[in-house]
Amino acid sequence: QVQLVESGGGSVQAGGSLRLSCAASAYTYSRNCMAWFRQAPGKEREGVASIYTPVGSTYYADSVKGRFTISRDNAKNTVYLQMNSLKPEDTAIYYCAALHYGTCGILRSPNFDSWGQGTQVTVSS
Repeated sequence: QVQLVESGGGSVQAGGSLRLSCAASAYTYSRNCMAWFRQAPGKEREGVASIYTPVGSTYYADSVKGRFTISRDNAKNTVYLQMNSLKPEDTAIYYCAALHYGTCGILRSPNFDSWGQGTQVTVSS
């Protein structure tokens, strides 16, 4: 059964931090590549970060490098996104997803076919 549940969103001021969590079913987590995407109003969904869960290799969009960190806890089938130095342009709904085909380091939403319900992140200036 494909299942992803995100949590941890909220409202913060610019420069603040948030930590998102994504709990996956064992079936979904077995895809071995989990990712975070985000979608702002009126914009296309964009990839933020991904992680190859067996060894912890990580990949990031240029816009978040140095500020966001993706990690995982294999024992809990959970992926995290630590977001620091948040900016107003980080405001979006953040989604967790599992890779369906392709390469873990390529953050193209069509490559991911399992999606959570999303969690809102709002950053005020």
